[in-house]
Amino acid sequence: MSDPQTQPLSEIKLDITNLYKEEVFTDLRVGSLKQLTPVTKEGDRDLARPIVFIGETQLMSQVGPLPVQTHIEAENLQGAIERFPAAIQAAVEAMIDEVKEHQRKEMSRIVVPGAETASKILGPK
Repeated sequence: MSDPQTQPLSEIKLDITNLYKEEVFTDLRVGSLKQLTPVTKEGDRDLARPIVFIGETQLMSQVGPLPVQTHIEAENLQGAIERFPAAIQAAVEAMIDEVKEHQRKEMSRIVVPGAETASKILGPK
């Protein structure tokens, strides 16, 4: 898929072979499930492609609400509801691992001062 931000506006087009109808189910408390039903360009159900489920919730953090979104492998809405907790848990753990990896990389960076800074620290040669 090409990046819409690098294309001229006149060239941005929907992929008519990859259309989905979106329905949202929520308990108005914990989160929501998006059911993405594949459709043809005429809007009919495309039986050749599976329905996709996306789980969403928000966690409170020190800097405010943190959105969490994850794909849920399920055959139907009931299966998505049952798998929601584990899928969100896995998504949160992946986010935490990503943050830890980013912190590790930042801490391991070696900062090398420029020649001018080095001469100020070490004195003239």
